[in-house]
Amino acid sequence: MSAANSRRRVLLKLSGEAFGGGQLGVNPDIVSSIAREIAQAAEDVEIAIVVGGGNFFRGAELSQRGMDRGRADYMGMLGTVMNSLALQDFLEQAGAETRVQSAISMTQVAEPYIPRRAERHLEKGRVVIFGAGAGLPYFSTDTVAAQRALEISADVVLVAKNGVDGMYDDDPRTNPAARKIDQISHQEALQQNLKAVDSTALSLCMDNGMPMRIFGIEPAGNVTAAILGAEIGTLLG
Repeated sequence: MSAANSRRRVLLKLSGEAFGGGQLGVNPDIVSSIAREIAQAAEDVEIAIVVGGGNFFRGAELSQRGMDRGRADYMGMLGTVMNSLALQDFLEQAGAETRVQSAISMTQVAEPYIPRRAERHLEKGRVVIFGAGAGLPYFSTDTVAAQRALEISADVVLVAKNGVDGMYDDDPRTNPAARKIDQISHQEALQQNLKAVDSTALSLCMDNGMPMRIFGIEPAGNVTAAILGAEIGTLLG
């Protein structure tokens, strides 16, 4: 837990696909619903958030179609900032005080990413949203979530998944016999090449003793429950 107080502090990773409901852009109904769940938990827990940008751009996919990987990744980072601003707006409508910090300088819309300032915001009860990924190409937002969690001394990384309720021994969308895993070590997940989370993120958490919980963003109430500490989904640690 954070040194200054004994409140639970979490880093929540949200996928861009969740924001679009599987479509391009932002679905206001979906983001509003997620924001209400986060705002409810923010009364008791310090919450930082990393948002993906897959509802706008995916750097790896764009590079496979011939675009320079670095440039494609920067486009993806800008998509995460758009998602961050949308989430900020809906969080504030739900009554949560919010700050967006961006790893790419854009002072009109977001603060620069400064870890100590982020921690002060958290201690004051504000929800902090980290946009623009790591500000560097070749880093997934899964990896950024692990890095930010370590830097702000979070208790756990919470990874909200779209369409799956945890980590499985195979892809449950293609293999009906896939078995859900309730608890597994980071090392075992890496050795078994389980794909629910980026391997770099898993390695970073393993090397630094950071637990990670992977859970389904649905049904309604799951995000609040996970933030408050419910044992849902899969625990890695």
